[in-house]
Amino acid sequence: MATRSARGRPPSASREMLQDAAFELFLEQGYAATTVEQVTRRAGVSRNTFFNYFDAKADVFWVELDSALTQLAELLAAVPDSASPLPALRVLLFDLGEGFGAGDVPFALTQHELIGSTGDLQASAVTRFMTAVRLIRRFLAERGISDARARAIAYATVGASVAAAEAWAAAGTSRGSLRSHLEPVVGPVLDGFGSAEGDARR
Repeated sequence: MATRSARGRPPSASREMLQDAAFELFLEQGYAATTVEQVTRRAGVSRNTFFNYFDAKADVFWVELDSALTQLAELLAAVPDSASPLPALRVLLFDLGEGFGAGDVPFALTQHELIGSTGDLQASAVTRFMTAVRLIRRFLAERGISDARARAIAYATVGASVAAAEAWAAAGTSRGSLRSHLEPVVGPVLDGFGSAEGDARR
């Protein structure tokens, strides 16, 4: 059976085709009742193809977030050594948020009733949360911020970003871009750390 994107885009690669097939099945029969075999059958690809792109069923929820994490790593690596780290982090996080428009909300944030409280989904979310924390902490530590402070900034920033994403998802069709929800939540977090010790290079 051919798939059609729930987000209005033609499936252009197996990764996106698998995600679209999975979401169709989740809507039809729920997350727990859907198997990897059903997803691959719906997408018209092999089981091996699925595991070329995903480690587990829950990973289909996070295609866009995984792409954003890759971009985050690249953007952090490109920040000049001379740049003040907290303002640089602020700019690139907001730029990343601008790339998530009103129609780009992850399925997991809008379809709770279909997903339920599943351990594998929660674990996959925590894994990505920790990836973001690690990337930000390392960026800050490499620019002279103490490890304890870098950890605190990273956890606070990612936690605020999650809160902003949840508010963005709940805002409905008038939600705008993710950036519009990040700015009033993440901005004060970074401002607070920045005002405490200048550019927080200790």
